[in-house]
Amino acid sequence: MSEPVIELAGIGRDYAADPPVRALSGVSLSVGRADYLAVAGPSGSGKSTLLNVLGLLDRPSTGSYRLDGVETTTLADGARTRLRGRRIGFVFQAFHLLAHRSVVENVMLAELYGRHPRRGRRERALAALERVGLGHRAGFPPDRLSGGERQRAAIARALLGGPSLLLCDEPTGNLDSRNTEGVLDLFDELREQGLTIIVITHESEVGERAARRARIVDGVLTEE
Repeated sequence: MSEPVIELAGIGRDYAADPPVRALSGVSLSVGRADYLAVAGPSGSGKSTLLNVLGLLDRPSTGSYRLDGVETTTLADGARTRLRGRRIGFVFQAFHLLAHRSVVENVMLAELYGRHPRRGRRERALAALERVGLGHRAGFPPDRLSGGERQRAAIARALLGGPSLLLCDEPTGNLDSRNTEGVLDLFDELREQGLTIIVITHESEVGERAARRARIVDGVLTEE
């Protein structure tokens, strides 16, 4: 079997306070290639902290986190940033699209701070838009798109670097039921193409579409 995309072992995250705040406690999790996991939990349960640790935006206080076989907890900041840029795509509830840029230009911005060559950037962005079924809207400004189309554009931007992991934070929180269904259908397609997907959500409809479901309460993760 191939090595897991994500391997967490005994992850803890404490924040300095009096007394100290424990946001994650003994989290262990294995997520394979083309896996699709939904994580739910109440407000303040540790969902955001878990997402930040998985996305290499925050360091755990204890434990081991291997991403595509690389132990991340011992990496220097620069190496963590490079690994994040190569392996992880992020999708958020807010689309974070620039109003004064076209859809394809918004997608191209994903490569602005990486080490990707300028040559072919537009073609790669157009290919990412085709992948999410939005090639026909490439020249439109974001305000001409529906909510579902804006989220597809954001997903295309997240896919531009060819990540192995897609981390999604309440990706359907701003969408109606029809557009939610369309985004969830897209996640199914991306998983079939081999992408690993983790979704943080409070919506039961989103969780039910995932192949695996877990719940986090008081920093403790339990798979259902």
